[in-house]
Amino acid sequence: MALRLIADFDLEKDVLPWLRVQLAASAAAGARGGGPGVLENNYECLRVLNVERNRNIIYTYKHLYTFEKDLQVVSCSVNKEKTLLATSLVQAAKEGRSNELQPGSKCLTLLVEIHPINNVKVLKAVDSYIWVQFLYPHVESCPQPKNHLLLLSEEKYIEQFHIQVVQEDGNRVVIKNSGHLPRERIAEDFVWAQWDMSEQRLYYIDLKKSRSVLKCIQFYAEEHFNLMFEAPLDISLSDSGFKLVNFGYSDLQDKEELSEHLTLCVFTNHTGSLCVCYCPNFDSWEQITYSVFYFHKGHSKTFTTTLGSVDSHVTKGITFLNLDYYVAVYLPGHFFHLLNIQHPDLICHSLFLTENSEVIDMLPHSPLQSLSGSLVLDSRSGKLYRVLLNQSYLVEFLRSARLDCERMALLHCALSHGRDPRRLEAKIIQWISENISACHSFDLIQEFIIASSYWSIYPETSNMDKLLPYSSLLTWDTEIPGITLVTEEIPLPLMKVHSFKGYWEKLNSNLEYVKYSKPHLHYNNSVVRREWHNLISEEKTGKRRSTVYVRNILDNAIKVISNVEAKNLEPRLTPLFQEEDTHQQLLIGLMVSELREHLLRHLQGVEKRKIEQMVLDYVSKLLDLICQILEASWRKHNLHPWALHFNRQASAAEFAVFHIMTRILEATNTLFLPLPPGFHTLHMILGVRCLPLHNLLHYIDHGVLLLTEAAVTRLMKDLDNTEKNEKLKFSIIMRLPPLTGQKICRLWDHPVSSNIISRNHVKRLLQNYNKQPWSSVMDKSSFSVEFLPLNYFIHILTDIESSNPALYAFEGHDNVDAKFVEEAALKHTAMLLGL
Repeated sequence: MALRLIADFDLEKDVLPWLRVQLAASAAAGARGGGPGVLENNYECLRVLNVERNRNIIYTYKHLYTFEKDLQVVSCSVNKEKTLLATSLVQAAKEGRSNELQPGSKCLTLLVEIHPINNVKVLKAVDSYIWVQFLYPHVESCPQPKNHLLLLSEEKYIEQFHIQVVQEDGNRVVIKNSGHLPRERIAEDFVWAQWDMSEQRLYYIDLKKSRSVLKCIQFYAEEHFNLMFEAPLDISLSDSGFKLVNFGYSDLQDKEELSEHLTLCVFTNHTGSLCVCYCPNFDSWEQITYSVFYFHKGHSKTFTTTLGSVDSHVTKGITFLNLDYYVAVYLPGHFFHLLNIQHPDLICHSLFLTENSEVIDMLPHSPLQSLSGSLVLDSRSGKLYRVLLNQSYLVEFLRSARLDCERMALLHCALSHGRDPRRLEAKIIQWISENISACHSFDLIQEFIIASSYWSIYPETSNMDKLLPYSSLLTWDTEIPGITLVTEEIPLPLMKVHSFKGYWEKLNSNLEYVKYSKPHLHYNNSVVRREWHNLISEEKTGKRRSTVYVRNILDNAIKVISNVEAKNLEPRLTPLFQEEDTHQQLLIGLMVSELREHLLRHLQGVEKRKIEQMVLDYVSKLLDLICQILEASWRKHNLHPWALHFNRQASAAEFAVFHIMTRILEATNTLFLPLPPGFHTLHMILGVRCLPLHNLLHYIDHGVLLLTEAAVTRLMKDLDNTEKNEKLKFSIIMRLPPLTGQKICRLWDHPVSSNIISRNHVKRLLQNYNKQPWSSVMDKSSFSVEFLPLNYFIHILTDIESSNPALYAFEGHDNVDAKFVEEAALKHTAMLLGL
C-alpha cells in the first residue's frame, strides 16, 4: 500500500493481556475474601484517551473497581514526571438516573496526586465540557517544580493553571497551596483549537466581525508563552459549532456522522511550512471540496472532486495526514490525494488517485487522527502508528502508472523519501531505460536528474527549495482527471514577535521570500551557457583570456571529477573520465563557479566552506546520475569493451545504448548541463557503428554527434582504406575544425590527407608573404626546374621557410606525397596568374 503504518502501540496487544491478568488476580482475591470482586469489566470499552509529547499514552477501560459511579472520561492528561493526573469526567447517560456529580454541573475536572496518596482537587465543576492538557517544556534536565495545565472550556475560553509541587517524606510529591492555584486566561471566543504536542503549540481560531482569524501560541519553559502570529482565513466557521483537535480522543464529538462536520487541521514541518487543511460540511454526496492554505507560499488551492459512486454513502469523513513534505487527503473507498507542500505550484507534483485505482482499497478505512510529526492514532482500534510513504510500493506503482501526471508525482515522491538513495536510483533508472519514450508531457531523464540532484543536497540547509531547481518544468497545463483546482493568493500571517529561532525563523524566512523575491531565485545555467560559448569562441580565435581564470575553472572540474570517482565503489564498464575533454571540463568548472556565487549571494549565515562542498556534491551528483544511467544500460545489454572497435558489426544492444545516449544528450542540452568527459567520444564511436553514412553525417551536421579528437583519432587508426571507409574518413575530415583537421590528417596515410596537409602548409607559408623582386629570390638558391612558374613558386616557399625555420617547420612529413605538393603548387600558381 502507498502508506506504511508501523504500529508503535496497540491496546489489544500491549495492554489487554496485562489487563486480563490483573482482573483475574482481582477476581481471585475477591473470591478468597468473600468480597464482591470485579463488579464489571468490558474490554470493548478499552480506548486511548491521550498521547503526550514523550509518548506517554493514557487509556481507560470500563472497570467499576476504581469508580463507584458509572462515569465517562472526557479528557485526561498526565504531567511529564507522572506525579499529577488531570481528568475531566461526566455522568454516563442512563435512563432514569439523576446527576450524581455535583448539583448544577455535568462535568467535573479533577487534579489528582498520583504518588503516593491519590489526593484529589476539584478544579472545575461546571455545566459544560472541559478538556485538559499538561504542558511539556523543552527541558530534559531534572524534574520541574512547577507544572502548567491548559483547560479548554465548551464555553469558548482557554485558561492556564500553574501548579507547584513539593517533595515530602522521600518520594511523596504533593501540590503546594492546592487551595490557591494561580491561573490566567489566554484566549476567549474561540470556535476551534488544535494542540501540537511535539512542538508545544496551541492553534486556535476566533471570530472577529464574522471573520475567521487563525492564531498560534508557542509555550516555553518557566511560564513563558508568546502569541506568534495572526492569519486571516477565508472560511466560514460561524455556524459550525465547537471543534477541538488533538485534545484527547473522547467520542463525545463523534456521536454523529463525521461527514456532517467540518474538518480543519494545521500542519507544519521542519522546513518552515505552515499549511491549514480545511474541508467544509458536505452539501451533497456527489462531490467534495477541500482547501489547503499554503501560508509559507502565499496562496491557497481549492480542490473539487466528484465521487464516482453517488449511492455509496460517505460516513467516515475526510482525513488529512501530515507526512513531512506531503499532506495526504483521502476519503476511504473514494479517493487519495498526496499533496506536495514543499512545491505545490504545479499540480503534477501531487498524486491524485480515484476509486478506480486499486490503491484506494488498500488504505485504512477507519478514521485516523494525525498527531505531531508522522504519528497517527486510530482511536477506534486503539493503535498508535508511525505513517511513512511506502517507497517500494511507490516505485512499483511507478511501473504501472499510465498518466504522465501520476508518473511525475510518483517520481518526486519516491525521491523525496529515499532512505537508500543508491538503490532507489537504480530501480528508477531501470524503469526509465524501459520506458524512455513513455512520457509526452516531460522528459523523464531531465526530470530524474534534476529531482534526484535536488533531493541529494536539500537536507543540507534551509532555503534550498528557493535556490535550486526542483523540476525541469515551469508550467503544467494538462488537466488531472477527476479533480478541478482553483488557486488564489492569500494574506500572509502577521508575525507578532521580532526575534525568531528554529521553526519560526524558517517560517519567517519563507514569508519574507514570498513578500520580496520576485521573480524567483532558482538557479539556471543561462550565465554558464553564455560564458562557455565565449570561452569556446576565444579558443577558436586564439584570444583566450587570462590563464589564471581558465586554470581556476579547470581546477573546479578536476575537483568534481575526483569527487565522482571517489564515490564510485565499483569499476566502471563504460569508458568515461579517460580523456581530456576540455570543453566539458570548462562547462563543469563554470557551473561550479556560477552555482557557488549564486548560493553565496543568497545563503546568508552559511559558512563558505560548507557552500563550496554543497556545490561540489551537487554538480558531482549530476554527473554521477548520467554515469549511472549509462552503466545500467551497458549492464542490461551486456556490452563489453570490444563494442568500441570500428571493425565489428553493430548489435541490437549497441543500437539501444546509442539511443539512450542520444536521449541523455537531448535532455542535458536543453538544460545546458555538463556531461562526463568521454561521453561525446563514446557516443560518436557508437554512432559510426550504428548509423549509415548519410544519417551519421546528418547527426554530425546538426550537433547531435560531436567530432572529438579522441573519437576521430581512433577512427583514422582502426579503419582500413576501403572505398567505403575512405568516403567516411574524408567526410569527417572535411567537417573538422582547421586545427583539429591538421592533426588528424597526419594520422591518415593516404593521398587525400597528403593533399590537405600540403595545401594547409602552403597556405600558412603564403599568408604573410611580401612579394620581392625576382633577382633577390633567385640569388638565394641554385635549385631550378624547366617549368618557370613552378620554379618561381618553389623559390618563394624556400625563401619563407629559410627566413624562420622554427616558425615554418613542416610537421607530419611521414604521410606527405611530394607529387601532391607539386600539384598543389601548380594549382595555386594557376589561380594567381588567372589561368
